[in-house]
Amino acid sequence: MKVGRRKFLGAGSAALVGLSLKTDRPIAGSFVNDNFQMGHLLRDRTSFPPAKHVEKFPAVIVGGGIAGLSAAWRLRKRGFTDFVLLEMNGQAGGNARWGENEITAYPWAAHYVPVPGVKAEFVRELFEDLGILKNGQWDERVLCFAPQERLFLYGRWQEGLEPAIGLTQKDREQFQKLEDLFAKFRATGEFTIPLELGRSAKFQDLDHLSFSGWLQQQGCDSRLVNWYMNYACRDDYGALAKDTSAWAGIHYFSSREIEEKGPLTWPEGNGWITRRLLERVGEKVRTNQMVYRIAETQHGVSIFAGDTEFQAEFAIFAAPTFLAPYLIENFPRLDDFVYSPWLTANLTLERIPDSRGAEPTWDTVFLDSPTLGYVDAMHQTLRTHIERTVWTFYWALAEGTPAQNRQLLLDKDWTYWKEAILRDLERVHSDIRQCVSRIDVMRMGHAMIRPAVGSVFSQERLRFAQPRREARIFFANSDLSAISIFEEAQYRGVLAAQSALDRLHGHR
Repeated sequence: MKVGRRKFLGAGSAALVGLSLKTDRPIAGSFVNDNFQMGHLLRDRTSFPPAKHVEKFPAVIVGGGIAGLSAAWRLRKRGFTDFVLLEMNGQAGGNARWGENEITAYPWAAHYVPVPGVKAEFVRELFEDLGILKNGQWDERVLCFAPQERLFLYGRWQEGLEPAIGLTQKDREQFQKLEDLFAKFRATGEFTIPLELGRSAKFQDLDHLSFSGWLQQQGCDSRLVNWYMNYACRDDYGALAKDTSAWAGIHYFSSREIEEKGPLTWPEGNGWITRRLLERVGEKVRTNQMVYRIAETQHGVSIFAGDTEFQAEFAIFAAPTFLAPYLIENFPRLDDFVYSPWLTANLTLERIPDSRGAEPTWDTVFLDSPTLGYVDAMHQTLRTHIERTVWTFYWALAEGTPAQNRQLLLDKDWTYWKEAILRDLERVHSDIRQCVSRIDVMRMGHAMIRPAVGSVFSQERLRFAQPRREARIFFANSDLSAISIFEEAQYRGVLAAQSALDRLHGHR
């Protein structure tokens, strides 16, 4: 079974941390893009001073991740430009932010998009706009170069991430059984991207069972099979199989065609898409604008950020939905929106570490590591010789509860996480400490929605995913789909923009 999906990305286990080792090379670095202090102001329901200014727009977008930027893209493409987008952070993009140094640009989270199928019409339309899809053909420069993926297990490397070394007959039989089952689910057409194109009640009962429980029902007790299934859940959902809806676990393997090309990737990962979107709508984006209150009025919506009240006919709420009870007046408490904490790091390498003779690849994973490995930002370069590069390291904090892991992220300092990362890497790259000059770390307490058991088809989620006829606030985050992937964020943003356009005066 060859399933070529990987996605967004990682945070922690204290077991990797020990006493610091001496190294000849000092390693600099810090936490970057920290915004939890602002988020905690909302959590603690801090009082804010009254607004001093008023600005009026027919539409205001709250949140500048892919959903918000996609909503802005759709509004502008339809000829509607009288709107503003408010983003809390200093950089738009959300999980598709990027960084860069003198070596290369690099991702801070999402680093690729699987080649979208024909049903993902909005994504394909966007990529046509961006010039990488022409007449049904993909620009070869954005398809991931080979070699793509490697897994380190039993002291050696293998190509691909599904274990293929040291398998017993039982392992092979169980992998084959799952491949056959996922093919049958795929053939039903119920497991689609975007989800709403196929999500019906036909397999709804699977949402009330954990993925690990479903695997047990299929008789899958192979250690390697269960490692790979857990890896898939950690990689896309930031959760273990036992904490993931069986429906979502099956969706991971049954929603895309096996023979897909790609994935699509760039040195800065999905930051490349953010850059292109900002080229089109950037003048409408205001960063460092933390929205702290939203109130529906008799004639529209008031959105408060900084010292300004933005008065609008409609608002597109593209921020994570869990923020809604803290921002929107009289908004009900949410129970079915659970988020996974992650940690990502970018390591500046002055030379390529020893890899036990293996050729460098784009994506590298270690068997039995609590982390998700790393991607190489220079993999897409056309240069024939590379000495310096940047590795983006991903770690989904999946062991324990999300609340415990969010606290762990806050409690431990940069040195702790630096050591944890190096300890994990040096199990395979013995000279890593002599190669790294800098490690910058980004902590994300609510990085991505978790498709927890019973949450994918919950009435609470479906209620906010389907806008009320009289609504003046349209929700747009990917968490409405219960799965945090690029296609879902883009789909939700476009849908919300179209809903707003349908309601605005004469703009269709």
